[in-house]
Amino acid sequence: MKLWLARHAQPLIEHGICYGRTDVPSDTLTTLAAAQALSGCLPLGLQIVTSPLQRCEQLAQCLRGLRPDLAYKTDARLAEMDFGCWEGQRWDAIDQADYDRWTADFGAYRFGGVESVHEFMQRVARVWDETQLAGRDTVWITHAGVIRAASLLVKGVRQVYDAAQWPIAAPAFGENCEMTL
Repeated sequence: MKLWLARHAQPLIEHGICYGRTDVPSDTLTTLAAAQALSGCLPLGLQIVTSPLQRCEQLAQCLRGLRPDLAYKTDARLAEMDFGCWEGQRWDAIDQADYDRWTADFGAYRFGGVESVHEFMQRVARVWDETQLAGRDTVWITHAGVIRAASLLVKGVRQVYDAAQWPIAAPAFGENCEMTL
């Protein structure tokens, strides 16, 4: 079974801003280009599961316009990690002490006060498990953090305790990758 992981197109927000759960739109032209590229590589009749954040919904809707054969549903568990009080702030304006607390207790610390990496991984793992149980090829339209979590889940990793364990690589805006489950 295959899982395609598509990252939303470039969001319309200033570079360097922490915007995890902040609901910002993406650029229309780059969204269309991403949908066209994804459309060409997907087999018929796949299930699309998308984050409810508008930058992902835009890509899902655009893809559905190109490929009406694709089933579509929204799943809030595919939203990006919630950075709480840091949402909308410049990354370089966040106090270094807060970064230090996060990296010292990477899995359990709620960076921004809302969601820990453990909670985030558990949320994504529930969708992962349901996708595997369904046993059908699927496309997730989502965010870099969710794709990084999936890259751990495919290796059997469900908890991250050290910041060095967290993957750095993720598809660029509007790009996708494929995993075999």
